[in-house]
Amino acid sequence: MSEVVKKFMYLNRKAPYGTIYAWEALEVVLIGAAFDQDVCVLFLDDGVYQLTRGQDTKGIGMKNFSPTYRTLGDYEVRRIYVDRDSLEARGLTQDDLVEIAFEDMETEEEFDNIVEVIDSARVSELMNESDAVFSF
Repeated sequence: MSEVVKKFMYLNRKAPYGTIYAWEALEVVLIGAAFDQDVCVLFLDDGVYQLTRGQDTKGIGMKNFSPTYRTLGDYEVRRIYVDRDSLEARGLTQDDLVEIAFEDMETEEEFDNIVEVIDSARVSELMNESDAVFSF
């Protein structure tokens, strides 16, 4: 008997620091991926700051967990999206974001960066395709 794979979408809407939402979202994504679920991660609103390069948390006394995002590919999380409108509203571009590499173990194909910037129409499509949507 094969297990049913669910499509889980995780919406990351909050800034990376100041609350525990971003850290908890990352933990839940990793847990879902560890249980071989079809995981999709979408960063929108202030959540786009979670993927920005060069985060320095020394001044706020919090641990910088942003390097953990680069491990998502190691957990077979290959669907990582950023909302274009959210980036533009904050004066950011894809060049401001960390790159997340992925290697397909079956085909041995390597991808340097699987972070994809998408428009609002694609955001809606992804939400509709998901079995469950979790917002953090």
